[in-house]
Amino acid sequence: MKSVVTFYKFVQLQKLEFWRAKLLGEALNLKIKGTLSLAGEGINGTLVGERENLAHFAAVLSGHEVFSDMEFKYSSAQRVNPVFFRLKVRIKPEIVSFEQPLDASQDRGIRVNAEQWNALLEDPEVVVIDTRNSYEVAIGSFPRAENPDTSSFREFPAFMHAKLNSLKHKKIAMYCTGGIRCEKASAYLLAHDFERVYQLQGGILKYLETVSPEQTRWLGECFVFDQRVSLNDELDEGSYQQCFACRRALSQEDLDSPRFQQGVCCPGCIDELDDSRRASFEERQRQVQLAQARGSRHIGRRQG
Repeated sequence: MKSVVTFYKFVQLQKLEFWRAKLLGEALNLKIKGTLSLAGEGINGTLVGERENLAHFAAVLSGHEVFSDMEFKYSSAQRVNPVFFRLKVRIKPEIVSFEQPLDASQDRGIRVNAEQWNALLEDPEVVVIDTRNSYEVAIGSFPRAENPDTSSFREFPAFMHAKLNSLKHKKIAMYCTGGIRCEKASAYLLAHDFERVYQLQGGILKYLETVSPEQTRWLGECFVFDQRVSLNDELDEGSYQQCFACRRALSQEDLDSPRFQQGVCCPGCIDELDDSRRASFEERQRQVQLAQARGSRHIGRRQG
């Protein structure tokens, strides 16, 4: 059975082309697929492969001083279809888009483990914030968590300025899928005079990996950015599928709706698509079905 590993680190990274070539070659040799992002601010990756191959890749990364203390989070990959179809190693302006001048490798919130996080959830003075997008929040969250109602992480600063006050909100605890978005969100709050900012170490994935079933406070499933769509509290593939057009996670009720059209739209976005985009998605789905009839796989560029 294959596994999935996720990891990131904010660090001043130089010689990006060197790292791209090195990591691409290593991953190809180990028959690993997935996505790796490199930027001057660090590295971010989600990879799928045999567990021992992923562990070897992690050991190679950790063997370099710049990545020596990086945390790796594992989950299972039981899908008949691949979690990822190919390997991509990209050089980008940011490893997670935020579009704000920050150094998340230096200024960030207080990292807490699962036990400490549960204690924060019980503290009535703590404002709990889910830094993920609304379509992720919709299928699972922690109790009392405030949903910023964003469709992109780049919208988080606007939420902060509209809803949070450093004089009123003395304690803020934030979480996301793997921890990376909280690094930037906490750095942003600290830069705007918030003093007590906590972040869940390793995000939801590390929380579910380490917390006992009796102690978990997580409710629902966790959205992930790959073909599995969601994970349950045992880090196995969840019960949701995904709309190709809008990326919303779809329940069985959504799939049974007459407003759902495979590969084209779902009840959440059917009224948002213009004729051009609908026609484009319909043509892509036709190509997918033709490829399936030939016994092959259609891998086209995502247009949504």
